[in-house]
Order: sequence, then structure tokens, then C-alpha cells
Amino acid sequence: MGIIYRMRTTVTFLAAGLFGLLLALPASPPAVLHAQAPAAGQAQTPAQPTFRVSVDLVTTDVIVREQKSDQFVADIKADEFEVYEDGVKQQIASLVLTHGGRVYNVQSPPPPPVQEGIILPRNRPTNDAAGRVFLLFIDDLHLDFRSTPRARDLIKRMMRLLIHEGDMFGIVSTGTSSISEQLTYDRQVLESAISRVTGGGLRAKEIIEGMQSSQGPTELRHRAHVAFSTAYDLMRNLEKLQNRRKAVIYISSGYDFNPFEKGRLEETARRWHVENADDLQSDPFYRNQQSSQALAEAHLVRELAELTRAANRANATLYTIDPRGLVAGQDIDEEVDIQDWNAYLRESQDSLRVLAEQTGGIAVVNQNDFNKALKKIDNETSDYYVVGYYSSNPDPLKRTRKLDVRVTRPNINVTARTSYTLRPLPGPPR
Repeated sequence: MGIIYRMRTTVTFLAAGLFGLLLALPASPPAVLHAQAPAAGQAQTPAQPTFRVSVDLVTTDVIVREQKSDQFVADIKADEFEVYEDGVKQQIASLVLTHGGRVYNVQSPPPPPVQEGIILPRNRPTNDAAGRVFLLFIDDLHLDFRSTPRARDLIKRMMRLLIHEGDMFGIVSTGTSSISEQLTYDRQVLESAISRVTGGGLRAKEIIEGMQSSQGPTELRHRAHVAFSTAYDLMRNLEKLQNRRKAVIYISSGYDFNPFEKGRLEETARRWHVENADDLQSDPFYRNQQSSQALAEAHLVRELAELTRAANRANATLYTIDPRGLVAGQDIDEEVDIQDWNAYLRESQDSLRVLAEQTGGIAVVNQNDFNKALKKIDNETSDYYVVGYYSSNPDPLKRTRKLDVRVTRPNINVTARTSYTLRPLPGPPR
């Protein structure tokens, strides 16, 4: 989903690139609403602010299949699509079909609708007509070192089953693998990056025995902040690529902001020389810290929501893959309470499910059949439409907007995003 409306004062808006991941794309000059000087003899009025406004095309990818055969339908015309935003029918401005990896521009978008007193830029076409764009997001800060061989094998499978000749892809990692490759068609770039992928996630013992704060394990929260910030900035940069289905292959073992509660309680009791860990429940300092840590789940929900909103604005689909595969239980040397371990596993896997489901992707968790999952991702990214329109709702305060995409042809199943969220309005200049 492309963000559609941005408004700020005369400070020029510049989109910062993340690790050089995105190639230079032609940028449109900002639209400017100029204040007209008073004619001679007219009374001077207080200076009015000058606003820079841009109106962008709202885009969403749509998969259309026959109900009986589940086959992709590649001959839907623009007038057969209907898009409703918050129940209001929108006028379709563009339609791009990608079928079998080849791109067909069915309907090019016209310039955005002109508003009185505002000069709006025309969209400039890009020279690159690639139909598929893959971003490999390797969250090695949340991959156990012992998952390194599985993670490398997973990427090798992607080269064989998912990323084909002619596909554009980029790679970025969050931690010590130190991978940051620009979008490219060169498969050798991916091959050379595989050997550098190394898991650097925290072990259960390191989390339990590490420093604690009112927000939970200090190092764990720091790593999560780095991972989410990196992913969020990547989504913002993906907004520059339009009329593409952008598939983000999100390789991670997931997130839990308040893991191993019983183990951490016992470790705190040991450090404070308290024989019975349950006696800490009566300590006012510990109770205050525990109540703050109980909000960790809400903090995680907020982080996931911000990331999925950013992905939907960029029309990016997250396909989350946990390289641990089917997890039967903890490793024999972990020595973690079984209830603690099960809660941690459930929370971390659920976080990956949320990222995928809220962006229209697939969560590949707690399973070993990666080939089947990669083939399904390949099918979803090979055949799709990208429908675009200019929203008829100019209110920038209406941030979250519901979407309903339909086709008038009978016996058709339509899969598309159900909402998107505008970027927050900028604060006053400093």
C-alpha cells in the first residue's frame, strides 16, 4: 500500500536511504502552494505559511483466482475492479498485471487530481520494469548461532525455488553478519552473502542472567529496537518503488519482550540472596519492576503494529520464516523451566505470524517443509495485479482507512489488503 498524503512546512522532505539498499529512483519535485503578494494599495496581511504538499497514488496488490480451480485469472479488465475506501467507491487510476513474472501495464495512471491553488507534480516513470522485487531481511540478532546452518540452507533453497533469473533482490542483516547489498539482478551477490550469514541471538541462559530493567532484559530490548528500527526504515524506503509487489522474506526466530519470567525471578532471588524466590513478591521495589515489565507484551504489540502499518503503506508483503523449523523442545543444555520455554516459543512464533498475516503474507513457523512454503511464495509473487487510485478523502487526520477490493466477474476469489495507515503528521519544525 503506497502512502498517499504528506504535508509539512517549507522544510524540504528528503527520504533517507537505508544502507544503500534501494537504487536511485527518479524523484518528483514537491508540490508548492505559493502565497500571492498583495496588490498595490491593498492592506498588508500577516504572512501565511507556505506548504509543500504531495499526493501519491494509493496502490495495493490483488490476487484473483477462480473459485473452483484456484487458478489465477489473468484477463480481468480495469472496469471489472471495484475499490472502496471506508465504504466510498474510488476511481481506479492504474492497473498493472504481472503474470508468470512478466509485467503488463494495463492502464497507466493519469496525473493526480488538481486541487485549487496547488501545483502537483506528474509521476515520472522508472526505467526498470522488473515484475518481482525480493528483499531478504536477515534478523541475525534474533537467530540462535546453532540455527546458522539451517539459515544458510534456507537461502540456498530460495535461490533454487524462489529467486529466478530476472528477479531483483536485495539483502540486509540486523547484526554481526554485516550484510547490506543493493537491489540487483546478480545472483552471485546472493551466493557470496550466504557464507556470511551467522546467527547471533541470545541464548536463554544469557537472557536470564543478563541485566534487567523496568522494561525487562536490557540487551534483549536493545536488540529488538535495532531490528525493528532497521525493518521500519526499510519499509519507508520501499515506498519509492511503485506498481510492484514487494516481497520481504523476513528470516527471524521472533520476539518476546518478557521471556522466561520464572527463570529471571529465580536469578533475581539468587542475586539478592533471597532463599525463596516467591518472597520477592512482597518486596515493593521488585513488585514495581515486575508491574512495569508486565507492560512488555503491550510494547511488543505496538512495535509489531507500527511495522505492519509501514509495510502496508509501502505495499510490501512480509513472508516470515523461522529457520528453527519444527521445534520439539528446548536443547538439552538449556535447563529452562518447561513452562517458561513453551511460553517463550509460543510468543516468538506468534510475533512472526502477526507480521505475516497483517501484511498479506505467509508465516512459515514450526514446520520443516521449507520447499513447499517457498513454492507457495513463488506462486503468490508471480501472478498478481497492482491496482492504483487517488483517494477521494483529503483528510490527513484520518490515518487508518479500510479497503475493500472486488471484481464484478462472478465465481472469483479476491485476495487483497483490507486496510492501510497514513504516515503520522510531522511535528512543528525545530
